[in-house]
Amino acid sequence: MFDGVARRYDLTNSVLSGGNAVLWRAATVRAVAPKAGERILDVACGTGTSTAALARRGADVVGLDFSAGMIAEARRRHPKLEFVEGDAEALPFGDAEFDAVTMSFGLRNVANPHAALREMHRVLKPGGRVVVCEFSTPPIPIIRAGYAIYLKRVLPLIADRTSSNPEAYRYLGESIEEWPDQTTLSGWLRGAGFTRVAYRNLTAGVVALHRGVKPAKAPAAKRKRKPATKPASTAATGSDTTAEAPAAPPPAE
Repeated sequence: MFDGVARRYDLTNSVLSGGNAVLWRAATVRAVAPKAGERILDVACGTGTSTAALARRGADVVGLDFSAGMIAEARRRHPKLEFVEGDAEALPFGDAEFDAVTMSFGLRNVANPHAALREMHRVLKPGGRVVVCEFSTPPIPIIRAGYAIYLKRVLPLIADRTSSNPEAYRYLGESIEEWPDQTTLSGWLRGAGFTRVAYRNLTAGVVALHRGVKPAKAPAAKRKRKPATKPASTAATGSDTTAEAPAAPPPAE
C-alpha cells in the first residue's frame, strides 16, 4: 500500500495536515535533540524527510522503513544518507547501538506496536531516549468532534485529488480513529521499559509527541523489611493496632 504513494507522499501529507506537517517534524527534531557524534535510528522514515532533518544537526542517522518503495524514494532523494529496509517489530540491529530512536506517524501501522516499542528499547543504549510522534485524541470535546468529521468526510476528498492511491488515505483516517489516546500510549511506553515518560500535545491534541528514556541501569532491588511484631501490651488488650518495626540502616559502603 505504501509503495504506491511514495512519490507524492510528502505533498499529500502537507495538504492533509493543513501545512502542519513541517511544524510537527520540527517539534520532533527538537525533542530528539540530535548531537554531533550521536547515532540515531529513524523508524518508519518514509521518504527520508525526517531522517534528513535529524542529520542536519550533525548526528549519524539511519532511516528504516518496511516499504521497499519508500526506501527507494528516500535513497533517490537523499543519496548521502543511510537507509535500511526492515521491520519495526524485528529491528535488524544489535543491542544498545543507538543514542536515540524516533518514529513519526508509523506506530499505528505496525501489527504489534508493543513489540515495536520493545525493539526500540532493545537497540537503545542505556540512558538513550525515544521520541514517538503520532496522531492522537484532542482533549477538548468540540475539537474532537470536528476532527472526527474531518477524518470521515474531508480527508477522503482531499486524498482523491492529491494522492496516487486514495484508498491508502481512507485507511489512514480509520487507523487514526481507532488509535488509543495519549495516556494509553504513555502506558505502553512504560510497559516496554521506558522511564521519565511524558507527552506534549501538538495542534490541540490532533498529534502528540511522546518521550521516554531507557534507564541507565537496572533499578536496585528493594530491601525486604522484617515483619512487624505486636507489642505485649497491645496483645493483652486485644487491640488490632500493630507497630511497624523500624527499617534497618543500610550497610556501610
